[in-house]
Amino acid sequence: MAIDTGVIGTELPPSTFVISRDRLRFFAKAIGETDPVYTDVDAAKQAGYKDIPTPPTFLFAVELEHPDPFAFLTEIGVDLRFVLHGEQSFSYHDIAYPGDTLLARPRITDVYSKKGGALEFIVKDTAITRSDGTPVADLRAVTVVQNPGVSS
Repeated sequence: MAIDTGVIGTELPPSTFVISRDRLRFFAKAIGETDPVYTDVDAAKQAGYKDIPTPPTFLFAVELEHPDPFAFLTEIGVDLRFVLHGEQSFSYHDIAYPGDTLLARPRITDVYSKKGGALEFIVKDTAITRSDGTPVADLRAVTVVQNPGVSS
């Protein structure tokens, strides 16, 4: 079943996230980050940061704080059994630190297909700002949907 391109422009529910040092340290450990800048306040300050900075891919987790971060896919008729994470990119405007309250505002910005409809792609762009509106980053995620009933 083809994804309706009418979903392009759909704004998804926003998510709010408060960054904590413990969360940053846990994330650094989970990804195998060994640079003490991401776990030790003194090392971060010696490197010129005001506190422990968020690791580069940490902001991907902001939207996962939503109770059902993939609900938008089922709402547009996507069978989650055929979903693949295709791509993730980040454009940074500022560094986020512990104590920052971040707001993620996602929006579906494109839907397209390849291989005669056997693969469909959903592009979701997310603006991440501080609670005061200061831009922190723009994220882009591309979800790939396999259509098993379509041969290429």
